[in-house]
Amino acid sequence: MAARFVVSIDSSTTACKAMAWDERGQPLAEGRAGYPLLQPQRGWHEQNAEDWWSGACHALRQCMAQVSDSLPGMMPDALAITHQRETFVPVDAGGAPLRNAILWNDERSRPQVAALETRFGRDALHQLTGKPPSLTASIAKLLWLAEHEAALVAKTARFLDVHAFLVQRLTGAYRTGLANADPLGVLDMQRRCWADDLIVALGLRPDQFVELVEPGAVVGYVSRAAAAACGLPAGLPVIAAAGDGHCAGLGANVTRPGHAYLNLGTGIAGGALSERYLCDRAFRTLIAPIPGCYYAEHILRGGVYTIGWFVEKFAADLRDADPQRSAEQLLETAAAQVAPGAEGLMLTPYWNSVMNPYWDPLASGIMIGWSGAHGRAHFYRAILEGIAYEQRLVGDAIMAATGQRFAEYTAMGGGSRSSLWLQIMADVTGVPVVRSSTSEATCLGAAILAAVGAGWYADAASAAPAMTATAERFAPAAAAPVYDRLYREVYQGLFPAVQPLVDRLAQLTHAAEAQPGAAGGASQ
Repeated sequence: MAARFVVSIDSSTTACKAMAWDERGQPLAEGRAGYPLLQPQRGWHEQNAEDWWSGACHALRQCMAQVSDSLPGMMPDALAITHQRETFVPVDAGGAPLRNAILWNDERSRPQVAALETRFGRDALHQLTGKPPSLTASIAKLLWLAEHEAALVAKTARFLDVHAFLVQRLTGAYRTGLANADPLGVLDMQRRCWADDLIVALGLRPDQFVELVEPGAVVGYVSRAAAAACGLPAGLPVIAAAGDGHCAGLGANVTRPGHAYLNLGTGIAGGALSERYLCDRAFRTLIAPIPGCYYAEHILRGGVYTIGWFVEKFAADLRDADPQRSAEQLLETAAAQVAPGAEGLMLTPYWNSVMNPYWDPLASGIMIGWSGAHGRAHFYRAILEGIAYEQRLVGDAIMAATGQRFAEYTAMGGGSRSSLWLQIMADVTGVPVVRSSTSEATCLGAAILAAVGAGWYADAASAAPAMTATAERFAPAAAAPVYDRLYREVYQGLFPAVQPLVDRLAQLTHAAEAQPGAAGGASQ
């Protein structure tokens, strides 16, 4: 029986999850509440921020009720929050939202991405904020607001990331963690503070951004009103955590050079620890939840999303074909019978455009090698292989930039359930892949920081090994030389060879949608 526990919240794009954890990183209880995604125009993605709070309250009450049943009278030692990154909401002086939150995957700000490059310079902005201009970082969306909703911006008291919004509701304090705020794209990463000059140049005010604290530090204490709403004890310390990608890395015990995380979710995020600040087109730089360190992180927005798209568009008939197995499992069984290389098919997985290393908001997916012999099993395997090729592309670049060789990737997320995919990943990258023993590495990463804040461990680097574990290991096998040649002789040069044509196609077919105020466009 647990002697003590902490609670972590993961406020994601579709739901809020609250979990209780013991000192060994074992889950004790869980609560969950979903909330809707709003799409007022094509390519726009928004949420009602009040749903984050109501979802958190519902999930926390469920979690605490389960704890009460199994550990009567026990109360948590601390709480920490992780969240969907880049998402933010403008609020008034009382903390009430002035409009819907704009989400990380919102696509309205393509003209502003181009404007940022022109006004500030891609390389200069990258060096300052750790991130080149892209549709993902919030900076382009903040500029969109300044240009299109100037009156609302003038009334805005604070721009809050999801963590800051929930911290304010829980504690009354306007604070957030450095590793929660850095995806907004308006931090001076080396000085670890807001980039005030950049904020002013965007048409915003520095006082519209909240106080920053280091990961693992106390941001406030649960108020009596919040305690009554969510079932937590009043006075509970709330600990600064990090965004969901950061916490996934921590939940995979990526706390030292030579190890990397690979979160196979809707979008794929992966990265490695750097003990110094680095900038490179192959990755974006994040403040790591390890004191004084950074994560070199790559993002593929079309990860498991691409698999879901394929099932919806080409394999919906398989959803009810077998009551014991999902459509994905049936497709994986068929794809496993296809030889490495998908019998001549190759795919670049830019279904939602591409960030690193090309940072091209006009990019789209490519499939080459079609013949009449190919079917959906070949297509499915080509998706798995294409994402693995992309992982090698960015993983090799991160290793070169950081001067380290990865001993292994720790894989997590829904895609990590596929043994075929993990073996392909090991074969293509040449790096062993180990499966995380928890499917909740993101929530666990926040719990690790809560444990640090509660005083259980001296720091995250000592807490993570004690609270994490891995399961199966997949080493590069006989297919590795086949994939190595396909990667070097075909994949590595594929997108650069056709990029001008892909971009021109997007320009010609999405020209009308690129106008200010028009709906969406191609994804990034």
